[in-house]
Amino acid sequence: MPDTPPSRHVLVTGATRGIGRAIAAAFVAAGERVTLLGRSAESAERARREIGAAHAVAADVTDAAALEAALGQAAAQAGPVAVLVNNAGGAETAPLARSDVETLRRMMALNVEPVLVATRAVVPAMKAGGSGRIVTIASTAGLKGYGYVSAYCAAKHAVVGLTRALALELAATGITINAVCPGFTDTDLVGSAIDGLEARTGRARDDLMTEFTRHNPMGRLIRPEEVADAVLWLAGTGAGAVTGQAVAVAGGEL
Repeated sequence: MPDTPPSRHVLVTGATRGIGRAIAAAFVAAGERVTLLGRSAESAERARREIGAAHAVAADVTDAAALEAALGQAAAQAGPVAVLVNNAGGAETAPLARSDVETLRRMMALNVEPVLVATRAVVPAMKAGGSGRIVTIASTAGLKGYGYVSAYCAAKHAVVGLTRALALELAATGITINAVCPGFTDTDLVGSAIDGLEARTGRARDDLMTEFTRHNPMGRLIRPEEVADAVLWLAGTGAGAVTGQAVAVAGGEL
């Protein structure tokens, strides 16, 4: 029988819930050695136990020093990171009149800066090994605009631009860098957004859900597992010539 290929060290940021958790669980199911990075040690360890991941580390990803330390801890525990999934991020909703420079800075600090920090941290070992996979979870908001989330759209567009630039810079090293851009996805973040709108507006929940699903020609939310499948493909050997791409998982929206 052929030898089983050794498992790779996969690190997923924002891995305790939603899309990040689904991605981490998919890599665990694929037999990889997975480290979950969460905002708190408690949430990361709980998620690690629940999905059977190998390790858990914690950091506020907007704190560059803390993120670098957590990545160093992960490498010390499980070896150099072979696959980095930059998933941590978040959105703020506001009309232009309330979208000031501080709003933009918060969105950049949460959605863009950690991608650069984490990528810089793992690339040296990937270069030394002659291979690596970096996948960042962006958004359809990185490929088009949506009203009332201008700062978030700007940040996600920056993520896509960073992905494309770094992919070209590192193309000859054996490292691929791509982004996955989900449409509105069935996570607790969308659920919480609907809860908030329901409380503020008094509108029926079904009507509010329509606001999220109307962008998708399939008429539904994307499932986190569908996003995870795209990440697994980009991290696999069959996607070795795919780099610098922004792959939409959005039911035909784009």
